[in-house]
Amino acid sequence: MVDAPGPDPSPPPSDGPAATAADLTDAQKSLRAQMLATEHWSLLASRSTTQSEVLTRIAIFLTLVSAGLVTLGVLGNATQFRGWFGVAALGVLLLLALLGLITQKRAFNASLDDLMYVVAMNRLRGAYLDLDPGLAPYFISSADDDEAGSIRTYYAFGPRPGQILASSAMIISVVEGAVLGLFAGGVVLGLGGAIWLAITVGVIVGVGSLVLWMVVGFRGYRDLFDRHEPLRTTSGA
Repeated sequence: MVDAPGPDPSPPPSDGPAATAADLTDAQKSLRAQMLATEHWSLLASRSTTQSEVLTRIAIFLTLVSAGLVTLGVLGNATQFRGWFGVAALGVLLLLALLGLITQKRAFNASLDDLMYVVAMNRLRGAYLDLDPGLAPYFISSADDDEAGSIRTYYAFGPRPGQILASSAMIISVVEGAVLGLFAGGVVLGLGGAIWLAITVGVIVGVGSLVLWMVVGFRGYRDLFDRHEPLRTTSGA
């Protein structure tokens, strides 16, 4: 038995999305909507998996930092903060700093991945509107895949200043900066430096690490939109 023929392929774009949608039959529109919905659910699943994975990594790192500091406290009491305690402390802090660097890099990559998923889903909403412009009043998230559209999707009711300060990437950056500062200060003390010098170096290293990663994150954000060519742009943006 021969299978029933499916809908004809979609015609190529002529005068834009509206003209293309007008050229489609009902069967072609239905097939296109199903394919778009499948891609939409795939992006949602990938976004959820990425967020879950990076939050798990951050939780593991914070647990290790807590365990490392408790370990240093126990070793300090046992050795009266003398002898091999300094070497052990620097070793623990170095290990935590390396693990924090790996976790921090993954958190920043995940932030850009999340932005990519948001932009991609905005583009799919635009495709839904091409099929049925009457859906526009029912979308709270943006259907524009430009920078302004991504901002609206993250929070549809207006700008929300300080959002970056509450992000997972900022949390891991602050903790990693503190660990690096402690390690740098410990190195200064181990080399015979004064307490004030150790504190000064530790603060400079910690704050410097935080500022450096904020610059790295901003450059990654700008680079994404510099490379991206939106299909829809927000009116007035």
